[in-house]
Amino acid sequence: MPVVCAANPKGGAGKSTTILTLATTLADQGASVIVIDADPNKPITDWRSGESRLPIKVIDDVNEATIRDRINAAATEAQFVFVDLEGTASRLASRAIIRSDLTLIPLGGTALDAKQAARAVGLIRETEEDTGRRFKFSLAFNRTNPPPFTRRIEREIAQQLRSNSVPVLETHLYRREAYNAMFMERLSLYELNPSSVNGLGAAIDNAIHLTAEVLELLRSATRGEAA
Repeated sequence: MPVVCAANPKGGAGKSTTILTLATTLADQGASVIVIDADPNKPITDWRSGESRLPIKVIDDVNEATIRDRINAAATEAQFVFVDLEGTASRLASRAIIRSDLTLIPLGGTALDAKQAARAVGLIRETEEDTGRRFKFSLAFNRTNPPPFTRRIEREIAQQLRSNSVPVLETHLYRREAYNAMFMERLSLYELNPSSVNGLGAAIDNAIHLTAEVLELLRSATRGEAA
């Protein structure tokens, strides 16, 4: 079953938010989902300790030696496996990337985030050279402003990345209170109280569009392998 990891050597780049948004959206739609929480801060493990009704299994006993076996076992158990990686360029991260069908590189709309995301792209390119394989990946913007309030620097960064042939998701996870509320309340977007979270409906629509685009990337990767 598909394995998706989120990698970026910069802490606070939005990896956990991206992974949790995708995992909970798919689980809400009826898919079986396992999240492997390899972030030392264990944000998704903490989320799982809450009262969410979604049957998402979280595995957090992973290290460099066990990450591949944990992913392989999870892939036989669930329809989707997500891996939230630590904020460093490590051998654990490399092993997860090698085993993943898609690597997402979350970044915010700043020059510093773009620089750190370039390091993650470099890690993937090095892994490709070491293994002689190609790995599907895409940058994934988060905490950007929705149209028509998109900042010029956000547009320029995205344009520059694409001009350098770096794949970038069209759908951004916009700056929304609801994404923080997921971690605060330990619930999914679909379980939050709309009367207490501003813009919840817009955040849900945003999450569904992002998930649809990621699913299409996974389908295209499968079609490419079949060809």
